[in-house]
Amino acid sequence: MFSENTKKSGCIEVICGSMFSGKTEELIRRLKRAQFAKQKIAIFKPTIDKRYSDLDVVSHDSHSISCTPIKTPSRMLQIEPDIQVVGIDEAQFFDESIIEVAQELANRGVRVIIAGLDTDYLGKPFGPMPGLLAIAEDVQKVHAICVKCGSLANHSHRLSDSRKLVVLGEKDTYEPLCRDCFNKARLEEANV
Repeated sequence: MFSENTKKSGCIEVICGSMFSGKTEELIRRLKRAQFAKQKIAIFKPTIDKRYSDLDVVSHDSHSISCTPIKTPSRMLQIEPDIQVVGIDEAQFFDESIIEVAQELANRGVRVIIAGLDTDYLGKPFGPMPGLLAIAEDVQKVHAICVKCGSLANHSHRLSDSRKLVVLGEKDTYEPLCRDCFNKARLEEANV
């Protein structure tokens, strides 16, 4: 517990990478360490993400932690004053206001840990992620393994024909690819 004389030092940490790279797993690991240290935590995810659970953040390998699903980032500003750590999963699905919300929480002395895709299925920067990366004190880029060649994968290649920006899915909808295999796949799709 912090005393009145203890200075709370806020910060923003971003965990980013492609699908199947372990972003959520790393987020859960950091949050569980904070819980073990008896820190007060609050965890949020966008209401759109219902792939595994409505009320939990769940990694692809089934590790989970309870959360609050929210529609808008401003909801995070309503946390109790004793919250020391805020976790945010699937940040790419929030609007740009998440950048200011993260700044405000960190300025209050909260450690903000954010996980999200840094690029979309076209390989372009995804939603608010570039802004979050720019303001973070700490950035960890995690990688999957390319399912075609075994190199480090940095891209989330969509297997469906949908051109919508947001398509929730798993291994049946996305595959992790390295730059070379991603570019080859995109070229093949363009020639079909």
